[in-house]
Amino acid sequence: MGHLFNRREIIAGSLAAIVAAPKVAHGGEWMPPDFSHLPPDRRAEAEAMYARMMAAFPYERMKVPGPNIAVEWERLRKLGRGWPVVVGNDDDVERLAEQYTINDPSVFPAIAAHPLIPAPRSPADILKSAASINFPKDLLQWPGAYRPEDLHAEVGTWPVMPPGQTFEPDFSVAFNLTTGKAYDSVYVLFIPTEHSWEIPAYLRWGDWNACPPAEYHVAALRRWHDAYGLELVGINGDRMDTRVTKPPVQRAEALSVATEIYHYCPDIVDQGTETLSTLAGTMVTGHWWNFWWD
Repeated sequence: MGHLFNRREIIAGSLAAIVAAPKVAHGGEWMPPDFSHLPPDRRAEAEAMYARMMAAFPYERMKVPGPNIAVEWERLRKLGRGWPVVVGNDDDVERLAEQYTINDPSVFPAIAAHPLIPAPRSPADILKSAASINFPKDLLQWPGAYRPEDLHAEVGTWPVMPPGQTFEPDFSVAFNLTTGKAYDSVYVLFIPTEHSWEIPAYLRWGDWNACPPAEYHVAALRRWHDAYGLELVGINGDRMDTRVTKPPVQRAEALSVATEIYHYCPDIVDQGTETLSTLAGTMVTGHWWNFWWD
């Protein structure tokens, strides 16, 4: 795998104060982290950094009940305020804001000055780059992509599901994955597009560790939208939840798509289903495709 640098390692030190700061609950209002544990000079710096970060994150957000998020999403889709995407709790919103602003010199000047951090790109620039990508063939043009010789998952045997059982994980971003319980409330962002596959461009999402840059996510989601009716409905700092209206039903096609997904998102197999057949038989043939990267 040809990673040029670990973007998260570069930014971790500068964001340590924000990440470690506890939250102060206050009814249903948005509350910033509590920086009172920091020395006065560090506290002022962290508060200013946090304020700049959230002010620079431009998208309208709405807090809605978490346990009934599927119904809420359908309601919000009809409002005509852009594409609604569920993003999880306060921490998840802040992490998305961090990813969006991390190389913005007006928000994080020290990080943006690092020679390995590229200048921020506009959604239009990212979408223009995505338009020239032929996914999945062009995925290997990204220097950080896994090479075929790095991917060792076996095809395996087709999973046997009990009668009537399906694999439908729903909105994973609306759940605490440690407890398995839905958050009491979650945030929804309204992204100014009618095409859900463009959302990674608007969020400047990706380009860390094995997670591809935003333009590759756009190209992948667009291809699966055209072929299978995929829609991106949930996203947080390292996960995407998508709904698929026309999933493949033939095993050969499902295995082909599972191979595409494995090259795009290796963790889902190497740390999850373990075989391509299990991925194809449990997720690809269903109506929810959930992606995650370490």
